[in-house]
Amino acid sequence: MSRRLKTDIHGPDWRRGIDDLRERGIPAAFAPELEPPLHLVVEIGFGRGEFLKDLAQRSPETAFLAIDASHKRVLKMARRLALGELRNIRLVAARAEIVVEDMLLPESVACFWINFPDPWPKKRHHRRRLIQPQLIARLATRLVPGGVVWAATDHVEYAQQIHEVLSKEDALENDYAPAPWRREVPGRMVTAYELEWRAEGRTLHFFAYRRRPSASRSR
Repeated sequence: MSRRLKTDIHGPDWRRGIDDLRERGIPAAFAPELEPPLHLVVEIGFGRGEFLKDLAQRSPETAFLAIDASHKRVLKMARRLALGELRNIRLVAARAEIVVEDMLLPESVACFWINFPDPWPKKRHHRRRLIQPQLIARLATRLVPGGVVWAATDHVEYAQQIHEVLSKEDALENDYAPAPWRREVPGRMVTAYELEWRAEGRTLHFFAYRRRPSASRSR
């Protein structure tokens, strides 16, 4: 017997709709709790939300826009946030490509986080993977000069593809060069999922690619 998804929100509802973001813009979504100019951080696919909440607690003056294609996941996260005191997170149920293309202005984002996206391991499904050249090119234009795309995966083959895609984007440079990635990042929060994967002996791969100061914003 399946459990019925609870839809009631006991407290502030920090979800924002696509139409609202498109019409009013990102800064309006954070008002009046945070006023422009925003120091904006975007997480694409936030899972259980542990990592997102940790970031937001550490930086209460930073605006965190959390994007997930799963309406169910966004609703569950909204219910959790409504019971807490965080006021600097906004949730969007949408495909990341749409939000990045239509709602994020050039040079408006301090960093993007893409933590452990679905690896779609079967070859015929690789086209569904989130990290593709077109998306990364768009992320690069939305970053402020010196802004960073942070990514992580526990899937060995996907790590190779992520490295290939990121390293071929001319607007970005690898903070971990000459290594393609790191296995550990000091100071980074370890989520419950990561603890499980480490216990299973999986290898984790962490990436950090920074926008070059000389990158053109005209793309």
